Amino acid sequence: MMTSISLTKKALLLAAATPFAFAMAAPAFAQQATPPEQNGVPSSDVAAQNQPAAGDEIVVTGSIIRGTDTGISPVTTLTTENLDSRGINTVQAGIQALSSNNGPALTNSFTANGAFAAGASSVSLRGLSTNSTLVLFDGLRAAYYPLSDDGSRNFVDLNTIPDDIVERIDVLRDGASSSYGADAIAGVVNVITKRKFNGISGRAEAGISENGNNANQRLTLTAGTGDLDEKGYNAYVSGFYFRNEGVYQRDLPAPFNSDNLTGICSNRTGTTQCGPNNTANGLDANGALNGFAIGTGNFYVRPADAANTVASGRYQLLNPAAGCLNGTPYNPTAAQLATPANVTTPTTVCQVDNTNKYDMVTPNIERFGGSARFSAKVGADSEAYLLVNFAQSASNYTGRPSVIRGNAPAGILSPQFSTSQAQTAALAAGSGVLALPVYVCAARVNCGPTNGTLNPNNPFAAQGQVARLVGALPDTVTQNETRSRVYRAAFGLKGTVLNGFDYDFNATAMHTDLRVKTNGYVYIQNLLNVIADGSYNFVNPGLNTQAVRDYLTPENITDTTSDLYQAQLTVQKSLATLPGGDLRVAVGGSIFYEAVDAPSANDDYNGATQRYFTLNAFGTKGNRTVSSAFAEINAPVLDVLTLNGSGRYDHYSTGQSNFSPKVGAIFTPLQQVTVRGTYSRGFRIPSFGEANALPTTGYVTQQISAIPDAFLAQYGAGCSQANPTACPAYLTSYSIGQTTLASPELKPEKSRSFTGGLKFDPIRSVSLTVDYYNIKKTGAITTPDNSAAIAAYYAGAAPVAGFEVIADAPDVNNPNARPKIAFVRSQLINADTIKSSGIDFGINGAYDFGPVKWTSNLNASYIIELSTTIDGEKQRYEGTLGNFNLTAGSGTFEWKGNWLNTFDFGDFAVSTTVNYTSGYDLSATDQGDEYKDCGQAAVYNDCHVKSYITVDANVNFKVTDKFSFYVNALNLFDRLPPVDTVTYGAYLYNAIQGGDGIFGRQYRAGAKFNF
Repeated sequence: MMTSISLTKKALLLAAATPFAFAMAAPAFAQQATPPEQNGVPSSDVAAQNQPAAGDEIVVTGSIIRGTDTGISPVTTLTTENLDSRGINTVQAGIQALSSNNGPALTNSFTANGAFAAGASSVSLRGLSTNSTLVLFDGLRAAYYPLSDDGSRNFVDLNTIPDDIVERIDVLRDGASSSYGADAIAGVVNVITKRKFNGISGRAEAGISENGNNANQRLTLTAGTGDLDEKGYNAYVSGFYFRNEGVYQRDLPAPFNSDNLTGICSNRTGTTQCGPNNTANGLDANGALNGFAIGTGNFYVRPADAANTVASGRYQLLNPAAGCLNGTPYNPTAAQLATPANVTTPTTVCQVDNTNKYDMVTPNIERFGGSARFSAKVGADSEAYLLVNFAQSASNYTGRPSVIRGNAPAGILSPQFSTSQAQTAALAAGSGVLALPVYVCAARVNCGPTNGTLNPNNPFAAQGQVARLVGALPDTVTQNETRSRVYRAAFGLKGTVLNGFDYDFNATAMHTDLRVKTNGYVYIQNLLNVIADGSYNFVNPGLNTQAVRDYLTPENITDTTSDLYQAQLTVQKSLATLPGGDLRVAVGGSIFYEAVDAPSANDDYNGATQRYFTLNAFGTKGNRTVSSAFAEINAPVLDVLTLNGSGRYDHYSTGQSNFSPKVGAIFTPLQQVTVRGTYSRGFRIPSFGEANALPTTGYVTQQISAIPDAFLAQYGAGCSQANPTACPAYLTSYSIGQTTLASPELKPEKSRSFTGGLKFDPIRSVSLTVDYYNIKKTGAITTPDNSAAIAAYYAGAAPVAGFEVIADAPDVNNPNARPKIAFVRSQLINADTIKSSGIDFGINGAYDFGPVKWTSNLNASYIIELSTTIDGEKQRYEGTLGNFNLTAGSGTFEWKGNWLNTFDFGDFAVSTTVNYTSGYDLSATDQGDEYKDCGQAAVYNDCHVKSYITVDANVNFKVTDKFSFYVNALNLFDRLPPVDTVTYGAYLYNAIQGGDGIFGRQYRAGAKFNF
């Protein structure tokens, strides 16, 4: 089958920049302009182009051979100067902004939206997920974040990078298992720290959005002494502080600040259709009340017989005199109460916009740390260093009112306990609809008139009826806090011995302590206890003592750790002189130990009720030792041709082993033209989370458009895909819990990768690069496609083998309708073949006008294909919302790029950056859709989420050679991200596409000094 590639208008604009940059830079050659400073984000081998300072050597990420050899793989380099020019104030934010970072990355905003790995940030090169990109510190491995992305994918937290001592970040856009071992399938991010520093430097910075939110501050200070080349030593110490205030949804403009989606409209069906009002107990655009929303922070009760088997009548506020404790009271009309959807609706409901009242966009973040490094010459030919780091990163956010009626998360030893429905085979013993009993007593069991009293919380107790209870705790919201402390030390010794043998020994130790603290979550057994003994005042919750509140929602502290210890030795030597230079060979060995100990924060080891609502049970524990041997040869066989080959053998103490080869070549037929290519094989070992994790549940939004009309018809004659506003909130605010079970039998993923690139330097000050990549993973670890299992449930058909579908509690307004889905359970398998291919573009140029110098750096990545093949059937995701198994619905963008232009006037410089991320179709082939068929879009959504373009500006004023200050204007034109009602990780916008653009225009100012 032929695949055609269509370019969007904005993509063509990026392509059009190539001749523009070339034409504008051409006069620079005639005017003898200096080469452009390679401190941008070039797509070429910047590390190899820069000339080293005296005594330094060039370190090429992706090669174990040191010296002035050029790397065979494409490398993007970030420097602190470039980040400053772009107004980016942390290294992790700079990595997130890479054009090659796509899809299932993990940003800080995910923390406030219930991310498994709360408090962390990670990168996903090539859209292949966080566990296929290897993150290194000075070429050495780093400890995993103790919590896994989606409960299964281990990764390195970018928030642990010590921003203040970073020299540069090399991003290898190629497979590199032959040099670094497992996980380097999509590429490598290598954080390179400063080798030496002399003097005192620092900065102070503060910023805020134009709307007064997202305030942030940064302080850094570095002091060093000694000259490594002249005095034989250098020592420096450094410290940093960073703070970012959390932002609430209510601080954003519409529609991002409300559950009311009636302002989101589309005419793609031929008529204008607008979204539902998802405000709890809110009215739709036609003034209809489509059912009773039971989950607000108010208590309602309904009478039922003493056995709690048959309920009757309507719900009512438990304390009518107190009215709505949260929200605005509304009295439905007689006509509204008479509709089938409102048979149990109270005569007074509380309308609550939960998004506006409770939800956060981003958490509060605070980071600080310090580093110290001592380097010294050892004899005439060797050099040693010792580097120590400490960093603490903390985040916190608040959530919604605490759940009392619902299903517990997936259990470890027991089925889930439920207070929302009667016991079934899929639920734990004792499950049942939550109710306030007739009698309460200290014994909490078998309460009656002889050993107890009538329940003061039950208004129906005198009639011998229980009170079915719905709602959430009115005065308690959930609180979540993470605190990560990272300790790292590294030692290195390198030099030359025995007539030209260059050796390089490095060792590192890294330990992470992560504390996760939660408050406000209801402990199930304690809820049952306070209901049974009457110790909690449900009628007047504000009268409860703090001791009672703490008993019902006890603080939960979970301590997790991760460790990494590594030692590595490389020896290299020039063996002969070839026509193009020295034939160099390097060999080496490495041994490292890694471990994760992340106990469950919500286990059920003591019983199905001895745990919390809502908190996930996931956790993992494991350790392994990895021994490796590797080698590389670099042969400049001709002046115009260099060949390179490398290989690495890794053996794991858990029984797996793998050999990873790589070959490549660089051909320079003309001085201005370089052609390069690589072929490699790699692997990814099953993570601790995939092999050993406890059951993990992630939630994916279920759209009305994905539910068959035959199923929707049970919820009212008007409820359909074409008329979602007529459906109850029970269905319009609906997520399916996808529970994943680990498997110790998983095998390593294998990969095949090749790249081909062209670098064209038409004149001294202009460089253009084009690099093609093609990655194929086989035996990819994934959850099985559950779309067939979901479809079978909706159709009332037999269950699909390999899946367990667990029904949710029935809708209280439609108790006889088939319930929606609560959970789908399946086990991880080696099944898929994943392919990622695309093209990277880069243009770097400079122009010297005399009084002003102009430099320009453009980088863009285009994904040709990201697909998964399952049982011979290919599912494509590029330009859509999929792959849900990897991204949970954050999409795969076909185009992503940035264009930085700096005009330097000497005493001040002006920089502008254009950031572009393409739009995507609201469909996902792993959710039962055809490719780009608009399958996930509701009728009030356009099929295509628009592209997103922002412009950032930076002005730097040089007061003296030692002091400068700067001002940033971010999102200069105040453009908000396009609306996406389906995506994951943020509300109504895509957090990967939109980033900090959701805060609108922002300003930041700071000062730097260097003495």
